[in-house]
Amino acid sequence: MEFPDLGAHCSEPSCQRLDFLPLKCDACSGIFCADHVAYAQHHCGSAYQKDIQVPVCPLCNVPVPVARGEPPDRAVGEHIDRDCRSDPAQQKRKIFTNKCERAGCRQREMMKLTCERCDRNFCIKHRHPLDHDCAGKGHPTSLAGSQEEEDLALAQALSASEAEYRRQQAQSRSLKPSNCSLC
Repeated sequence: MEFPDLGAHCSEPSCQRLDFLPLKCDACSGIFCADHVAYAQHHCGSAYQKDIQVPVCPLCNVPVPVARGEPPDRAVGEHIDRDCRSDPAQQKRKIFTNKCERAGCRQREMMKLTCERCDRNFCIKHRHPLDHDCAGKGHPTSLAGSQEEEDLALAQALSASEAEYRRQQAQSRSLKPSNCSLC
């Protein structure tokens, strides 16, 4: 005797068995038979949210804490990039050891880029004296020179322009025939 309305079919595509006591997965909410209710048996994509295990770093064998709902692969990867004490992980980090000394910048470079004025190490973005507010020997110069030099050049150009204007005015007065009886 068959009861088609009683029970439910297993959600595992390879099974599809009619089970009279179906079980619901607490991670993905799928309906499964007793054989496929385990996370590993039905390859549950949401298992990492419920199946809380502490992963172990494959390089240093240290347990890596994982926040609830976070994939363990990401936590282990971050551990290897930052905190892992194994030789391969530390060698990977040693490539970029030259940290930028500008306040607020955390960039690291493969090569040391030292400022000639202040003898401090900077990243490519902050290597020029104007980019890191250099307080070393002398003051940083821009391509146009210092502010005083710019002011002096501007004053000279203005005075030359004014002299040229006066010369042109005097020349134009001397060339014009005068219609004025007083001149």
